[in-house]
Amino acid sequence: MKKLVLIIAIFMGVAACKVNPFTGKKVLNFYPNSQIFPMAFAQYDQFLNENNVVENTAEARMITNVGQRISSAAERWLAANGHPGYLSDYKWEYNLVNDKTVNAWCMPGGKIVFYTGILPITQSERGIAVVMGHEVAHALADHGAQRMSAGTLQQVGAIAGNIAIKDEQTRNMFNQAYGLGSTIGLMLPFSRSHETEADLIGLQIMAIAGYDPTEAAELWKRMKANSGGQAPPEFLSTHPSNDTRIANLTEWAPSAKQEAMKFGVTTFK
Repeated sequence: MKKLVLIIAIFMGVAACKVNPFTGKKVLNFYPNSQIFPMAFAQYDQFLNENNVVENTAEARMITNVGQRISSAAERWLAANGHPGYLSDYKWEYNLVNDKTVNAWCMPGGKIVFYTGILPITQSERGIAVVMGHEVAHALADHGAQRMSAGTLQQVGAIAGNIAIKDEQTRNMFNQAYGLGSTIGLMLPFSRSHETEADLIGLQIMAIAGYDPTEAAELWKRMKANSGGQAPPEFLSTHPSNDTRIANLTEWAPSAKQEAMKFGVTTFK
């Protein structure tokens, strides 16, 4: 038990040394880029080999072009704010995959996939920029490594409880309560906070890249309409509700434009 407590203390000490350059806040992250990026790159390559990647079409080229513009905008922001080498280990890649799923995702280190199913919702280059900004933001903020770190702590807590509790019936009750409580009370809010953070960061960098940030709220209105209102309660979801996102993005759009003006961007696509 003492060893487990020591491990948790060490993990927390390491996490306290990590800072998100976009928010200035300390983050929970035990995993260095040198450890997590090679795993992510290998998994990404495997995914591409096992799925139907769309190449040399107007849509595929647009995904790549928008991704490059937004990642370049992120580099500009980081350099201007005292983090010029922050992206040195990143290997940006943007691929379109033929799949009806309405989704896009990003792996650590900048490996991004758009599914063709999301294109009717994005509708335009601006819509793609909203989604791309969000996905690039996940990579910039190390959200993948943070989720892994939180999962590690959740597992350590479960192990510690099982070692400390000797009575089998009490231990079973603990496992049920801990599993539900740590998921609803910690893991899901943690995930929702990442989504909100990615929305905010993504809005700023898409604006610096020259895309109109007011498009973000419009895209999520289309996402809401596409879902038909079918969604779990927010507290049971990994993502904020559509209405929460629309309200946030509407509120943040003017400040995103102001941020872009610092980089000489005064007109938007």
